[in-house]
Amino acid sequence: MADPAHAPPPPPSDSYVQSFARGLEVIRSFSARAPQQTLTEVAERSGLTRAGARRLLLTLQTLGYVESDGKLFRLTARVLDLGFAYLSSMPIWNLAEPVMEELVAQVKESCSAAVLDGTDIVYVLRVPTHKIMRITLSVGSRLPAYCTSMGRVLLADLPDDEVRQRLQAAAPQALTKNTVTELDGLLAKIQQVRKQGWCLVNQELEEGLISLAAPITNRAGRTVAALNISGQANRTNAREAQDSLLPALRQSARRISQMLI
Repeated sequence: MADPAHAPPPPPSDSYVQSFARGLEVIRSFSARAPQQTLTEVAERSGLTRAGARRLLLTLQTLGYVESDGKLFRLTARVLDLGFAYLSSMPIWNLAEPVMEELVAQVKESCSAAVLDGTDIVYVLRVPTHKIMRITLSVGSRLPAYCTSMGRVLLADLPDDEVRQRLQAAAPQALTKNTVTELDGLLAKIQQVRKQGWCLVNQELEEGLISLAAPITNRAGRTVAALNISGQANRTNAREAQDSLLPALRQSARRISQMLI
């Protein structure tokens, strides 16, 4: 079955190459939960027939993106070239990293940058201090937008109708006792982020995790990415985090934004 976290493909047209789209679905069927799969599993996860999945897997294997022991298939390191092409085409991240490193040194908390992709955020840069989450995060990691501070900042820049559509497509689930899952509640949270220009999420993604995020904007004032700081609730509660971390975070986001002007 295809991953519901991704937006559905556009309807076929003269400019739509279905075989290419299906090949990407095969690549995206692999994840931390499914690092290696049988042919049948790939077919099920990508919504293809076994014959179609087999042709695409063998093509990807010939190109060096997939390897197999005869039963199980897995991605190779060459797949990283695809993500690196995006990062290297956006020199802003090379400029942003020193700013994020300064912020981490100042506040002694981890800092990340992410962009919106469908109903998820995708990490494009991360400067950790120490491990504060059960989830292992790195460049390319995905998290739901609805329950993350960066996700809400990114959603806040979209029109209301599109925000509603993405939230409905995400089918929000409670990850902790604090997770907001009701559509009206999420819309109200995002409206608040839009008004105040930043977001705090208190233990909605993971128990004990507090996250603050601010927008990175381009010269037109549109949000192109989000910057965040994450900390532990047992060290700093939500009010203390807002008072002590938010000013430095917003200043760093503005510095990075100015690089886009």
